[in-house]
Amino acid sequence: MLDRIPSILKNKYVLVLIAALVWFLFFDQNNLIQQYRLSREMKNLEKEREYYNREIARDSTQIHRLKNDTRELERYAREKYLMKKEGEDIFIIAD
Repeated sequence: MLDRIPSILKNKYVLVLIAALVWFLFFDQNNLIQQYRLSREMKNLEKEREYYNREIARDSTQIHRLKNDTRELERYAREKYLMKKEGEDIFIIAD
């Protein structure tokens, strides 16, 4: 039966190397599966970071316009908070 085993698998250094590779790939704290999950999570977090950076830039320009332009401030107040001038009537059309 030992004659059927290839000679390379009889070498103790090769056996230790194979055991170490199996251990590192599947059983270690930083195994291959965990590394894949962490890289996928990191990509998702980077996408979220880009999204929030775009939102921050958009909100910053909106704040700048609201602070410096009174017409823009009035338009924003009318749209978001349904404010009106004296004597005006507002008609809200629901979808």
